[in-house]
Amino acid sequence: MINIKIIILLLSTVLLRSNSFAQTISGNLNLLANQEIKLEGFDGLKTYPISNARIDEKGSFKLFYSKADYGVGYLMSADEKPLFVILSGENVEIVGDALSYSETIKVTKGQENQWFEQYAQEHPRREQALSAWIYLEKIYSLDSLFAVQATPSKAIQEEKQRIKEEDAAFLESLPNDSYVKWFLPARKLVSSVSTVAQYRTEEIPATIAAFRAMDYTDSRLYKSGLFKDAIESHFWLLENSGRSLDSVFIEMQLSIDAKLVNLVKDENKLNEVTAFLFDLLERHSLFQASEYLALKVLNEETCTIDSDLAKQLESYRAMKKGNIAPEIHFGEMSFLNGVKQTNFKNLSSLSTPYTLVVFGASWCPKCEEELPKLIQNYSRWRNLGVEVVYISLDTDQTSFEQSAQSYPFFVYCDFEKWDSRVAQDYFVFGTPTYFLLNNQREIILKPNSIAHMDAWVDWNLK
Repeated sequence: MINIKIIILLLSTVLLRSNSFAQTISGNLNLLANQEIKLEGFDGLKTYPISNARIDEKGSFKLFYSKADYGVGYLMSADEKPLFVILSGENVEIVGDALSYSETIKVTKGQENQWFEQYAQEHPRREQALSAWIYLEKIYSLDSLFAVQATPSKAIQEEKQRIKEEDAAFLESLPNDSYVKWFLPARKLVSSVSTVAQYRTEEIPATIAAFRAMDYTDSRLYKSGLFKDAIESHFWLLENSGRSLDSVFIEMQLSIDAKLVNLVKDENKLNEVTAFLFDLLERHSLFQASEYLALKVLNEETCTIDSDLAKQLESYRAMKKGNIAPEIHFGEMSFLNGVKQTNFKNLSSLSTPYTLVVFGASWCPKCEEELPKLIQNYSRWRNLGVEVVYISLDTDQTSFEQSAQSYPFFVYCDFEKWDSRVAQDYFVFGTPTYFLLNNQREIILKPNSIAHMDAWVDWNLK
């Protein structure tokens, strides 16, 4: 009876392994003998390990992947040069010297990977030729010396059209049920934004429309390695489309709306995309767009937002421009020029026209970079009517008091770090964070840096 159970268990294990590892990627990389090679896949913004092996003394290797890995993966060896492969259910064979010598790599088995390899070689060459013809077209249309030449102008137009048609024909010829049929146009779209923004501005509307049509709940996109790049490229193109800033923000709102149409049906991907896009917009100081995203997602009733993300987004509802900032009550650990203060009990007791509230800490690397600039500008800002209140999120009293000795402005700490009542009232999730208030505690600016604040001072107070 025991033997039968063991046999059944072994058979189940074999069947499970055969179902889990149905396809292989094998080949020979003769310069990587006796080295490790690994295959990794993409899950949205993250990567994950699929398989690994040691290349034998002859350079041969074999890796496995399963149906769950359907999409794009990449091979990596000690040379840290990735080779992207299509994981579409086919067995793949490659030969070459090493992954870092891409010119030696050849796909000898795996039709979709051969199509991928062919397009990866031909498309850049078509793009280079197309850019050259576009350059010549401008000369022949704008320079009076050449503008009268109708024959070459016509030839340029025809060759441009031929190149575009040849590229489109290759993509159209791919089988509808193949992964590359979806992947190659998506990859082409993402990689085109820089060229479109600089040299083919007439294509900007169509390119933006194509980005808006992308479905971020589509597993093909999620597993493609393009998930992050598609978001970044989309909003980079909007930011660099040559429009006025007000127009850019309107376009960004439209793009956010388009993304959410499908994302609200998938809470996990909604949280992942929202968190990444919000951070991206904040880093690029596109606060009007990040505020729109925050309020849009918070007002969405059909899905649940991760609690930490919701708290971060909530800062825009509670701390948006025009709102009245919460009162700050200062405790005994308040200093000015290194001297303990008792005169200022709360934020409202300050009489200057403007107050810059700064959240930072001695353990914050970015604060170490920004604080010298703040100290350098403080005297000039103070003469123009801007007071500075620095809220430290330190937890060590000695570190705080040592730091406070060098600050010429008002400093306060309650040693509660992120649990500080002030940090929670102001929805602070990172340091440094800045809020510029008027004498009514109305939020009039949320600077992203000391340079941003200084530019506001120069523009509004000089």
